[in-house]
Amino acid sequence: MVKAIFLDFYGTVVYEDGEVIRQISQEIFDTGKVNDKSEIGSYWWNEFQTAFISSYGENFVTQRELEYQSLEKTIQYFNSSADAYALSELMFAHWVKPPIFEESKQFFETSSVPIYIISNIDRDDILQAIEFHGLKPNGVFTSEDAKSYKPRKELFEFALSCTGLSAGQVVHIGDSLSSDVKGASSVGINTIWVNRSSREIPEGVIAVKNLLEVYHTDFFK
Repeated sequence: MVKAIFLDFYGTVVYEDGEVIRQISQEIFDTGKVNDKSEIGSYWWNEFQTAFISSYGENFVTQRELEYQSLEKTIQYFNSSADAYALSELMFAHWVKPPIFEESKQFFETSSVPIYIISNIDRDDILQAIEFHGLKPNGVFTSEDAKSYKPRKELFEFALSCTGLSAGQVVHIGDSLSSDVKGASSVGINTIWVNRSSREIPEGVIAVKNLLEVYHTDFFK
């Protein structure tokens, strides 16, 4: 029986920063030496992922710093005159006031079990976003708390330890097959994938199109 929900936030409850990323990439394209604009996103993502993967434990670096460092390297690589600080502020502004999916508030209001937010975003940023939308989770656990990012297991283990719940008593819901489904599964937590864009569903994965469909899965019957 499910006694609690672990819930991803960005991309699941609120929109990701894709539009802001596009704006930033356009600015780098307009002010730099780039043949194909798609090269910017690819390079930036690779720089971020390289740093992200090694950021845990004593080597942990906050999401804000990882994003700023990777963006600064991207600007330099493409010989852009863009201001890394100014562009980063656009992204950070989105993080604290992100648009919310239309069913998210109802999901919180109608849940019959406690909901705990599990997020890779820095604690202060997500707390501001939660307050901005007036959401009332039962707890919030971030990468900054655990000094580790999803899909590594430490954040999930930290949340289980803090709540006193076992893996079998929880279902984790998120929009990322790697960070959410793979990450939570690695510690024995059942998962539900929020597949808003109707992507192909891998074998063995339980998927829903929006948060309200979660209550129609076997976990809540």
